[in-house]
Amino acid sequence: MKKNENSKPGSRIAYLFAAYIVAIIFFTLFRLVTTMVYCSAHPTDFEGLYGQALFMGWRFDTVVSCYVLLMPLLLVLVGEFAHINKRWYYLVVHLFVSILFTVSFFACAADIPYFSYFFTRLNVYAVQWGDEASMVLDMIVSEPSYIGYFFLFLVVAALYWWLMWVVYRRLLRPVPQRFVPVGYMIVITLVLGFATFAGMRGRLNRKSPMRVGTAYFCNNAFLNKIGLNPMFTFYKSVEEQWKNANSEVRLMDEGEARKAAMELLNGDDVALAEADTVALPDGMNVVVVLMESMSANKTGFLTPSSDLTPNLDSLMRQSLTFSQAYSAGIHTHNGIFSSLYAMPALLRQHMLKRAVMLQMCGLPHALRGAGYSTSFFITHDSEFDNMNGFLRGNDYERVYAQKDYDASQILGTWGVPDHVMLDKAIEVIDTMDKQRPFFVTCLTCSDHGPYEMPTDIDFVPRHSVITEKIVEYADWSIGRFMRKASERPWFDNTVFVFVADHGASMSGQYDMALSYNHVPLFYHCPSHIRPAVIDCMAMQIDLTPTLLGMLPVAWDNHTLGIDLLRRQRPCSYFSADDKIGVVDGEWFYVYGVAERDEHLYRYMDNDPMDYFATKSAHAAPLRKYAFVMLQTAQSMIMRGETRCGEE
Repeated sequence: MKKNENSKPGSRIAYLFAAYIVAIIFFTLFRLVTTMVYCSAHPTDFEGLYGQALFMGWRFDTVVSCYVLLMPLLLVLVGEFAHINKRWYYLVVHLFVSILFTVSFFACAADIPYFSYFFTRLNVYAVQWGDEASMVLDMIVSEPSYIGYFFLFLVVAALYWWLMWVVYRRLLRPVPQRFVPVGYMIVITLVLGFATFAGMRGRLNRKSPMRVGTAYFCNNAFLNKIGLNPMFTFYKSVEEQWKNANSEVRLMDEGEARKAAMELLNGDDVALAEADTVALPDGMNVVVVLMESMSANKTGFLTPSSDLTPNLDSLMRQSLTFSQAYSAGIHTHNGIFSSLYAMPALLRQHMLKRAVMLQMCGLPHALRGAGYSTSFFITHDSEFDNMNGFLRGNDYERVYAQKDYDASQILGTWGVPDHVMLDKAIEVIDTMDKQRPFFVTCLTCSDHGPYEMPTDIDFVPRHSVITEKIVEYADWSIGRFMRKASERPWFDNTVFVFVADHGASMSGQYDMALSYNHVPLFYHCPSHIRPAVIDCMAMQIDLTPTLLGMLPVAWDNHTLGIDLLRRQRPCSYFSADDKIGVVDGEWFYVYGVAERDEHLYRYMDNDPMDYFATKSAHAAPLRKYAFVMLQTAQSMIMRGETRCGEE
């Protein structure tokens, strides 16, 4: 008898158990690396609960592992019952297991930088740039840390394949092999079938399998998230994306929402003390600067502990500044859409890429109609995110982008550095027909990974960490831009508006990082606007109505933004793909759309405790306000009511 005929019966079943154990070990290693990378940039208090988070992680890893092992289990069981002794048959089983787990490990590797940046586990929104493949590939190749994570994956994959090959040779490869008696196999099949089914569900409760919300076991947002498996969250987000009910915002009845929105928006004006000080003369030029990732937490004026932005801090002290302003979303396309066209971000929807291009009522339309020239300046390829098409289709006469700069000035994935783009804006403004007022928008991008610091400039950062140096550089670029502008004859007749496209994840205390939405918003015009700080709730969508309220420009407001100098909001709301956040002067309410889970925090006290169970009455008006506005916005867009003068 051949040596391999002496293999013990059931070794093929043992192979599946070994594959499960190896996978759990590798998933756990990735979880530990993710923890170290995130906590190195965001110090986190584990509160003695990290072991429980790892246990939760094992549960989610088991769900993914059981899905991967389901087909191999069926093939092995068929092989046992049918006495299949073909080596190729079990090689297929082995390859199936190894390939699917390798794909899962790739998701874990990709999740490390994604989680550190967005404070959310890998999901379908990570590939929303799928039609921008060349730029995304360039971004990955240009960022050293991304390459590092890719090599980490390659090392892990090689080690995994070696280990599984050893397991395969010992347990699955030997042919011929003795089979388990039929009676035992029936029992084994029933036991393994039940165990696999239970593992796929993750829990025995018949009402619901494991969901993303199952991971939330405490009041520490990091610990709640670290237990999730990236493959699980990615699959669940794909599943939600494909559900027809999620293609549009469906939070409440449309008619009820529109009625409530009109009541909220058409109340009596409440003029603030600063309102009568802002009446800009006819023909005033307008420059809007959308600052990439410029969270309020990065600015010393709004967060005194920061020393990264001396130029912005100085500008805010000389401006009309809204200290409690919030971006509509967490992506640049959200910032463009909401800042300039005064409509909120509708969760995962990409308004710049719709098959039928939206025609929007907003700042470009109003100013172009009033005789302004309209120009938009970008550092990179204008086709990225369909910016050129959307902007040109919505009242920008010219879009200046990467093709308009000298090739020698292009530094990396995101085209030219901020200061080069801002220099270009001044150069173009200087040559404009001064018989027409101008409206210029500049979108900075240097503070977006992969970070590229220009070296041929007279700027020396004070910090050593690249994420801090790049903020210093972005701030230096803006200060340089404003100093150059102040030397131009058109400066005194120009109002400058600064706002971030979105913030950055700088704190993991809550389910949504407030630093991702709390942003600077200020109006700068020393000759006509008196410096002041207004602490009322403000939103990115209010930029346009507030500015147009200062200008003698005729405009019908077909948006959900308000003039912040004549109206006040009870709260601000914003989206993060699949979550909705709402803040007022005391509370921060978070709603997870997919899971319909709700949380409530006393964010002004920096309190991590979730009060929803005991203080849900405080959540109700916040939830209603956000639901009403978002549902109304969806209705207006679907009905084509977003164009001025068109019903």
